[in-house]
Amino acid sequence: MIPFTMSHESLLPSPLRILHLEDSALDHELVKRALLRSHEPCQLERVESLNEFERLVRDVEFDVILADYRLPGFTALDAWQILQQQTEQPPFVLLSGAIGEQAAVAAIKTGISDYLAKDDLSRLAQVIRRAIEVHSIRRAKELADSELARSEKRLANFAEHLQMTIEQERAAIAREIHDDIGGALAAVRFDLSWIGRHTADPLTQQHVTAATDMLQQAIGASQRIMMNLRPAILDQGLVAAVQWLAGSFTKRTGIKTVVHAAPETGALSKAIRLVAYRTAQEALTNIAKHAACSQVMIDLSDAENVLTLEIKDNGKGISPAELNKPQAFGVRGLHERARTVGGWLDVSTHLGRGTSIILSVPLAQSDSETHEEAAPDDSRYSL
Repeated sequence: MIPFTMSHESLLPSPLRILHLEDSALDHELVKRALLRSHEPCQLERVESLNEFERLVRDVEFDVILADYRLPGFTALDAWQILQQQTEQPPFVLLSGAIGEQAAVAAIKTGISDYLAKDDLSRLAQVIRRAIEVHSIRRAKELADSELARSEKRLANFAEHLQMTIEQERAAIAREIHDDIGGALAAVRFDLSWIGRHTADPLTQQHVTAATDMLQQAIGASQRIMMNLRPAILDQGLVAAVQWLAGSFTKRTGIKTVVHAAPETGALSKAIRLVAYRTAQEALTNIAKHAACSQVMIDLSDAENVLTLEIKDNGKGISPAELNKPQAFGVRGLHERARTVGGWLDVSTHLGRGTSIILSVPLAQSDSETHEEAAPDDSRYSL
């Protein structure tokens, strides 16, 4: 080990810790003199063996590594491979006269920071400075990318938790409608029926008939609300649920809706069925509000072990500005919902030629056992 320190001011950190992998004491001395002439404050430490190199990079934090290419029994590439196993990886600069330009380029492609010939030591400080700057930028980018990935993961987890919470709240509301409102409406219906049987007054009968009609409308509204909150029809299969959804949409809006669905070839998990149903439901809601279309086509299949649901309209389409505006939470919500079951969503739109929303979810044999807790049993919700 040959440490030395210079006190001259520099743009680089003071002092730099440099590890020099070099078997020639003379070449090491030339490197030391080149750094002295550049007035760069540094501590230079020489190592000759691969074992000692491994120990030092494991135990000591260096700012940069300079390495001869060919050393007794190994090359700089062997040292580079050892460095890749360390948590901290400083810039690695080849400093050699025994390597051609082609080999130097190949080495840099492996991730080595730079190459400098030994007969060009006047540029050594410049090369070190550049290697450290590039390494710092690359490290900052890696940290930013890592933080972004963690943030996206947290957002995805939050979105999944939010969707599950919403579904649980919907189930709770549906149960309350069934148990409380449904029970009360049923009791009122029995009482009206009793009054109708025990009175002969025409005016009273007229009021009983009107009240019965309004009660039936309230019962129908309760059933519709419960179906929207927790679609019990999903227990009959996704195809039946989508067909019911399309029929209800046509009755409500007057827009012709055609469903093409292949027979279901396997059992889908409740989570996947619910995601597909909610995707179709949200897409049809958006179509009714914004599309100004006359026809909707829904295609549903689970061919080639992938569930595919496409909702396509012939309306006015969506402009890029509308699709990307910050308040476009509906489409973003569908993207996040698809991710909760390992799927993805594609939106294709052309102004004046309609919009197509495609949900794709890879299926696996374990799908029928996936996320069962996310879809509580709603088969008993009826009035």
